[in-house]
Amino acid sequence: MLIRGGTSADIPRLMVLERQASSAAHWSAEQYQTVFSANAPSRVLLILEEDGNIQGFITGRGLDKELEIENVVVAESARRRHLGSHLLQEFLALARSRGTEKVFLEVRESNLAARRWYEKSAFSECGRRRFYYREPQEDAIVYQLVLA
Repeated sequence: MLIRGGTSADIPRLMVLERQASSAAHWSAEQYQTVFSANAPSRVLLILEEDGNIQGFITGRGLDKELEIENVVVAESARRRHLGSHLLQEFLALARSRGTEKVFLEVRESNLAARRWYEKSAFSECGRRRFYYREPQEDAIVYQLVLA
């Protein structure tokens, strides 16, 4: 298992992987490209590989002392092996090394597996965004993790 920073060359494979995950945020190639733009806010994209194949990724953006997790995807075939937890822990270690004090994220209210996973990872519910998601329309539950 290797966790590394992403590059723009990874975008086509990231898009294939996230299209297979119904609960993932589905971005265009242009949206992924903004992660690597010099004009974009501070961005993070970590990729988890096994045997040269991308098995998961996490992306986030920072502002001052906060970091928002924007998308987390783990391949269906790689689930239940704690690979997502390794990816999240690496992301949080990077956040700490950058002086991040709080990490936020939104998750679909109905995504109970993800919500339990975040809670097990010490995130706590801190809000709700009504009708945040579309197709289907649904509230987002906001979670935070205080690092400092």
